[in-house]
Amino acid sequence: MWKLCFATILCATTVALTAPASARAQQQARVGGLTCHAAPRVGLIVGSVQHLQCVFTPNANARRCNYNGTIGRVGLDVGITGGGRLLWAVFAPTSHVACGSLRGSYAGVSGSASIGVGLGANVLVGGSHRTISLQPLSVEGQIGVNLALGVSKLTLR
Repeated sequence: MWKLCFATILCATTVALTAPASARAQQQARVGGLTCHAAPRVGLIVGSVQHLQCVFTPNANARRCNYNGTIGRVGLDVGITGGGRLLWAVFAPTSHVACGSLRGSYAGVSGSASIGVGLGANVLVGGSHRTISLQPLSVEGQIGVNLALGVSKLTLR
């Protein structure tokens, strides 16, 4: 039953946030992809912090840019995960984005659920003067037992 409730909430949140995010993304160019490997996480009921190792692969060239980061969640977060991978499409107002341009803070909503293998979604906007969008949704794969839904802040360094 709780799976159905969670799935319903996650879908409603996704639909509510994807429309404005997609409209914003249409004014921007897709400049590449961001892949983050997440460390194990322990949900502390009202939040969690997870360390990330990320690689930005621009569409314009084959040069990869490495970032360290953290993603913190505030809201319902109960359980333990053994880490995972997050994937985002990266949008910007110009088609050429230099290494280091993704540094900064991003904010949005996230949700995930797992019993054994699980999935999650994150909608985040921010970065260089709030011009970079990690959109429309990230896809998160994780292993563990977890239920999380809340507000997220991603910081890339």
